[in-house]
Amino acid sequence: MRNRGTVILIALGGWALMGLLLTLEIYFNTRASMGFADPVDIAITQFGRAAMWVLLVPAVLELRRRVPLSRGCWWGGITFHLGMAFVLMATFYLGRVFSYQWLWEKGAEMPFWKLAFEGFYGRNVIDMLFYWAVLGLGYGLEIRDKYRNEELKAAQLETRLVEAELNALRQQMHPHFLFNTLNTIAVLVREHRDDEAVQLLSQLSALLRMSLDNSGVPEVTLQQELDFLQRYIGIQQARFSDRLQVRIEIAQEALRARIPNLLLQPLVENAILHGVAPKAGPGLVQVLGYVAQDTLYLEVSDDGPGIVNGATRTREGVGLSNTRERLQRIYGSRAQMVLTSEAGKGVSIKLRLPFRV
Repeated sequence: MRNRGTVILIALGGWALMGLLLTLEIYFNTRASMGFADPVDIAITQFGRAAMWVLLVPAVLELRRRVPLSRGCWWGGITFHLGMAFVLMATFYLGRVFSYQWLWEKGAEMPFWKLAFEGFYGRNVIDMLFYWAVLGLGYGLEIRDKYRNEELKAAQLETRLVEAELNALRQQMHPHFLFNTLNTIAVLVREHRDDEAVQLLSQLSALLRMSLDNSGVPEVTLQQELDFLQRYIGIQQARFSDRLQVRIEIAQEALRARIPNLLLQPLVENAILHGVAPKAGPGLVQVLGYVAQDTLYLEVSDDGPGIVNGATRTREGVGLSNTRERLQRIYGSRAQMVLTSEAGKGVSIKLRLPFRV
């Protein structure tokens, strides 16, 4: 409805502007040649002329659609529209002569065709130019629509590509996580810890069921992510027993935040594998989170050996590199992931995301 109102206002404004310009042009030319001109008389005819063109615009655009200029190797289309422009110009001019002679009783003493031939002047040809201007408007609107459609198609294609890439990244994580969990179960079986292996398989089944329920879901709440994470931690604690301690401290308001699905699990997995596993004694993994100034801050840290000899790329692995790529794809410069380490004191991974609920 708003677009229709805008189109009507533009049409009325164009009609008023065209009528005013035609009136002024005829008025000053007539006054210069004859010494006198009736502005009301001229305004009535010229605003009527402008109104005719406003009404004719849809018809001319439809003619352009049905008979494009390129019809018949251009000669057919151009000839057709030249003829139509002449017909419209002649029809309007003869109609105006008729109104002068019979309705307003001007020039009634002269035969109609004589008055028409003697009253014809070059300015009448401007109606043919109006016709071609409308044709140009039609082609301009067509080019604009094609450009917008191409932009829309490009945007849709880019969106589909990004979604495909994000889906591929998520699929990379699932086998990576599953491989490590099955490896843990294999270790329990080799150590003849059958009851623990069965319990771990049961926990893995519940975890995979939760993962399947969230498959195809790009975002979850931080609370949902923590529910998944705690199941994952339970599986890892079955392997490391008392060697693995996990501390989760998340501010209450941060639990409502929406984050990418499976965001924290690869970070915690990385902390366990590279921070806790190499240690001879117990290891601590911390998960912290809070909100400040419309920004969600998350941190996953461990107290392991840290990064030795600058082996940052080795420490990041598949999970962290995928996480970094996902954040870049989803948030761009609005998100940040920073990995810091101090030898002998562990590694900390800090995330900064827009806070959305």
